[in-house]
Amino acid sequence: MSKVILVLIDGLGYEEAKAAAGYLEHLAEWELAAKYRVEGELPSLSRPMYETLLTGLPASEHGIATNLFTRPSRCENLFSLVKNTGLTGAAAAYHWISELYQRGVPREPRLERYQFDSPGLIRHGIFYAADNYPDLCLYNDADYLRRTYHPDFLLVHPSGCDYHGHLYGRGSREYRTAAAGSFDRLSALLSVWQEDGYDVVVTADHGMDELGVHAGNLPEQREVPLYILSKKVECGDFTDSMVSPLQTAPLCCALLGISPAAGMRPLTLRMKEN
Repeated sequence: MSKVILVLIDGLGYEEAKAAAGYLEHLAEWELAAKYRVEGELPSLSRPMYETLLTGLPASEHGIATNLFTRPSRCENLFSLVKNTGLTGAAAAYHWISELYQRGVPREPRLERYQFDSPGLIRHGIFYAADNYPDLCLYNDADYLRRTYHPDFLLVHPSGCDYHGHLYGRGSREYRTAAAGSFDRLSALLSVWQEDGYDVVVTADHGMDELGVHAGNLPEQREVPLYILSKKVECGDFTDSMVSPLQTAPLCCALLGISPAAGMRPLTLRMKEN
């Protein structure tokens, strides 16, 4: 049974990833990683897409229609599947992840920040509430959880791209620099994580338009990258056609070696035969 780290870079569009993810692009070019182009589900908003990525369901099925829906998830998700299989889940993430899968609302940021040995779906968590929380600190939080608790499934959720995208818009120096900085820190950790036995999946919830807006049906709002570092997948650049973000949850289940939830779609990404 493998361990999986899912890196969800908030607000990172496909073209920005292509321009900034030098090392991951190198791995795909040398067929040491798989690279896909994802057409995100609608609405292209954060909280609905968190639920979509972690449940494998579209918004019309999981019911989180906008960022204003602050209720906990009502669906089977990667954290519940991991816990019910006897594995350990962890997250270094924005506090909305805790609201969806851990404490629900109302919340108390002071108490929510550190959640270790929790009886909830997420056994160990470090959650931030400031939108401008540095990606460097978030990656350090995530690696602390890995080194200290050795979780089977770890969600890593930086928001620097989303923050700078909203302030300055797609195509800005600030947005591109935020993406490059996030990938720079991630690239320094990838080999460490792989040596520790983790498969790594890197994707995003949505992109950003020139006005710093996402919510609708524009390609720059919907299209995001998917990189997979695992010996269980066929490696190379497969961006000649779009794939669905509904593949993320069943992919993580396949890499973990656990059964997907009943509502998840069949896995269609290129896996190696056993």
